[in-house]
Amino acid sequence: MIRVLLPTHLQRLANVGREITLEVKDPVTQRSVLDALEARYPMLKGTLRDHVTRERRAFIRFFACGQDLSHESPDAPLPEAVANGTEKFIIIGAMAGG
Repeated sequence: MIRVLLPTHLQRLANVGREITLEVKDPVTQRSVLDALEARYPMLKGTLRDHVTRERRAFIRFFACGQDLSHESPDAPLPEAVANGTEKFIIIGAMAGG
């Protein structure tokens, strides 16, 4: 089971709590986690990735094990601690301006 933390606006949209769990087949990658998330919660399609290109949206960031994984390849394996459920895959809505 993969543990995923969602930002508040996506929690409300999907009508879930802060942390959800997903069944993800190997290999566990950003793409496979997001595919499983969108399959289980179809209302989230297009909120994290562009509908056409499937690339991460500009103000969405992914973190795990204290590392920013936002610019990693979506097909790179996630850390083992995320794959085995010890650590969470964290999705954050970034802010701009100041």
